[in-house]
Amino acid sequence: MFKNLNPLLHSQLRLAIISYLVSNGKSDFNELKDITKASSGNISVQLKKLEKEKYISITKGFLNNYQHTSIEITNIGIDAFEEYVKAIKQYIK
Repeated sequence: MFKNLNPLLHSQLRLAIISYLVSNGKSDFNELKDITKASSGNISVQLKKLEKEKYISITKGFLNNYQHTSIEITNIGIDAFEEYVKAIKQYIK
């Protein structure tokens, strides 16, 4: 029997963000924007959805007198990603 895919991670942009964070641990807003080629508004919306589910933590502050948004994956986010990958593997078999 196939497992249901996590609808939060099944979105292409959210999956790209989480995948990048799994590999790198953390990132900042501009780096995620550059990597995904998504608009600022779209990235913001998707980050809020991931933060609401506690998959990521967002820290806003300043770096060199400029606003800086840092994003870090949480243990909950790592676990959710690993479960998603396991579910996808069932479909591939």
